[in-house]
Amino acid sequence: MKILLFLAALFLQGTTIAMASPSISADVENIDLNLKNHEIAVTFLGLSDGEATLIQGSNGENILVNVGGDGTDAEIDRLLSLYDVKEIRQLILTKSKDLNYDRIKRLIFKYHIKQLIALPSTLTTLTENLDLTKGVVVKSWVEGTKTLLLPEMTAEVQFAGNEMDEGLDITLEFFIHRLFLMTSFSQRAEQRLLTKNLGDINIFKVPNSLTRASLSEQLIQFINPQISILFAADEQHPDPNMVDDLHQSWSEVYFTQKHGTVTIKFTESNYEVFTIPFERND
Repeated sequence: MKILLFLAALFLQGTTIAMASPSISADVENIDLNLKNHEIAVTFLGLSDGEATLIQGSNGENILVNVGGDGTDAEIDRLLSLYDVKEIRQLILTKSKDLNYDRIKRLIFKYHIKQLIALPSTLTTLTENLDLTKGVVVKSWVEGTKTLLLPEMTAEVQFAGNEMDEGLDITLEFFIHRLFLMTSFSQRAEQRLLTKNLGDINIFKVPNSLTRASLSEQLIQFINPQISILFAADEQHPDPNMVDDLHQSWSEVYFTQKHGTVTIKFTESNYEVFTIPFERND
């Protein structure tokens, strides 16, 4: 029997911070976010490798940021199906290097993606390797690019770098809420970001780099996030000093490998967090 989960009954009124809801049963086959006017949802997909973030508006439009890692095609399809995603209007690629063209092309054709966003330096290789149809518009974002992503949600590029440890670092603003999707972890990027208006971030997507400390204590304190999201594969472990710095900043930290898929539903003045356990194929 198909299970429908309606979040409206779970939503807590009258609070401006998140309250973590109980994890949703892995038996759930479909989630109805029941988004009304002036509401959005941002979901950090719990994948075994790489990262992907789903942004959904009350107008029914879906946006995907990044495409996951190796061997995650079935995982992404399962999670997108869970959130009733049949079409994706826009795919945003925040990385400057190591793009998987086969994975990108598969998503474009399966979900009828109409627009592709990337750094200017990657546009040529994208068009050459994807053999895109005329129905796909390819655009580039640079530092300072500001655009209306969904009704009442604005995206702004805070930093755009082309080095191996750099990419698009984007803030999303929705009424009083601020999200920061950070990709870069170079010293050059950090120094640039320290000059930006990045204080009091509600939701912080931490750069997906675990080989060394990717965030300084200074930058973490500067961003001062209420909630931090970390993607990591099973065999990887984030720098413990960085995690401790996040906790010291009073940030509530979610690991997709521990908590699973993390969805945050926003109204004009509130937001709520709930999780779906990571499905393991043991």
